[in-house]
Amino acid sequence: MNKNTLWSLRLGFSGKQSKSIEQLGLSKFLDKSFSSSFDKKVPSLLDNSPKSLKELKAKRQEIKSSNATNVKELLKVELQVQQELKAWWLQKMIADEFPLREKMTCFWHNHFVATFQKVKVNHWIYQHNQILRENAFGNFKTLTKKMIQTNAMVRYLDNVDNKRDKINENLSRELLELFTLGIGNYTENDIKNGAKGLAGLTIGEDKAEYRPFLENNDTITYFGKTGKFKADDMIDIIFEQKAIPYLITQKILKWFIYDTPSEELVHYYGDYFRKVDFEIKPLLTKIFTEEFPKDNAGSKIKDPLVYILQVLNELNVEQLNPKLLAFYLKQQGMDLFNQSNVKGWNGGKEWLSSQVYLQRNNAADLLCNGKNISKKAQYMDNENQLIKVSLNWTKSGNNKTIIAELQDRLLFQADDNMQKDWETLLKYDFNPKAEGADNAVMRLFNNMIKTPEFQII
Repeated sequence: MNKNTLWSLRLGFSGKQSKSIEQLGLSKFLDKSFSSSFDKKVPSLLDNSPKSLKELKAKRQEIKSSNATNVKELLKVELQVQQELKAWWLQKMIADEFPLREKMTCFWHNHFVATFQKVKVNHWIYQHNQILRENAFGNFKTLTKKMIQTNAMVRYLDNVDNKRDKINENLSRELLELFTLGIGNYTENDIKNGAKGLAGLTIGEDKAEYRPFLENNDTITYFGKTGKFKADDMIDIIFEQKAIPYLITQKILKWFIYDTPSEELVHYYGDYFRKVDFEIKPLLTKIFTEEFPKDNAGSKIKDPLVYILQVLNELNVEQLNPKLLAFYLKQQGMDLFNQSNVKGWNGGKEWLSSQVYLQRNNAADLLCNGKNISKKAQYMDNENQLIKVSLNWTKSGNNKTIIAELQDRLLFQADDNMQKDWETLLKYDFNPKAEGADNAVMRLFNNMIKTPEFQII
């Protein structure tokens, strides 16, 4: 098993970075990942989407005054922008030389959830996503303050309906339950009083703003402290609580390495996280450099992104439509920007339901035969086009060396029965120079990536 490939999958989305990890060493690879640059320019796909409150009001007025046909067309355009934004992000994941930033952005995306379906304003979703990217390796407390005050978040968690004379507790509750402390580490009074402190925090131009005529300025008691607290004050108080580091260290361990991390590890890294004042970069460095030497392969089921991007990388696929890839991820239950609820994707065994496994096997058959990833994406212009695929393998070996090469790359620890099955597919007298050799090895590869063992890292 190739440990560098294992960590290329964990720190990115495919085995593409395996050689860089081997050549640079993990520490230098992490340094380059942390310092990786990214484009801060708003993508052109959002050029015609409303960005300011003024533009949003104008768009709504246009919809209100249009006939049914025009309304349908206007809404269709915004739906197309959503698909383009998914494709834009997938391209970044695939193309980045050091994809850890996008991997961490995706982690935060599933922690601070805000969806197209609920928010409805594409530019706000982009802003939300870009803040996650900019702060992916920064300070958790700082990021929490920024997230709670995005237009996307106050819309998604209904804080636009939280007013001094009509309190809505959604944002206050999720701030404690899902974003910071976890269930059991706060009281219902903390939620109720927190909602008062968040009352009036609503849509602004670049970020959420308090509206004085909607604020609740009561003196509240929040985690034992009494005063007139607003969002930043409340988050400062939350980050003084004993339980604060452990929810996030558990989720980071689950995202990168273990579907079921031990309580001992969660608290060990959580205590360190508190010690470094909730800075993400030193926490990730400690986790990755300490977990790298361990024999911990096979501890996590691949999410759909890692599964499909690893396969595409192995098959050297370059021209797959990223919108089609986004459609496939939606089928697999990993719809970018559209998690089914505020808890996000649960991961773990949910990534390997019978339906998901069948879809993965169908995708393997299609790709290994040079066909597009799904037959159901009828809205894609190139849905029926064939794609070029090729598999790298050493053509001077025999059946056993070729099996061992693929097994090493695909992170298998095969038992005797599996080895015999593969040797039946690629027989002892296999001739790597023969005309059909590539097809034979492709059949072997297709068999390998359909096994339960390939679904884990």
